[in-house]
Amino acid sequence: MTDVFAVIAEPNRRLILDRLLESEASVTDLITVIGLSQTAMSKHLRVLRTHNLVTSRIDAQRRIYALNSAPLTELDDWLQGYRRTWSGHVDALAAHLEAKHPQPGSAAPDHPQRPAEPDEPDRSDRSDPDERK
Repeated sequence: MTDVFAVIAEPNRRLILDRLLESEASVTDLITVIGLSQTAMSKHLRVLRTHNLVTSRIDAQRRIYALNSAPLTELDDWLQGYRRTWSGHVDALAAHLEAKHPQPGSAAPDHPQRPAEPDEPDRSDRSDPDERK
């Protein structure tokens, strides 16, 4: 897994993987989309191929690359525990925000609304000034 982290730490390799996620592509296609030189692209593809993150096949005069996501499954499995934590934090934040600022039509909050402070005038029985016209 450490090797996969090291390989995908390089931004251009992530761009290559992102592009190959859409569909397989030739070296020329990748160079056009990503904007690397032929030499740089070949170097990155060699690293990705060595770590089994891409596969290649020959099509006439062209080499076609495709994503191999299998090595990423170990990384995905490791991240699963973090996703549960993140999800719990996001759910707690959503519940907190809903309690602080309920949306119209949503369930009532678990606690009653705070009564007006003694130095705060109670405005609940005042009518709208526009309605008095």
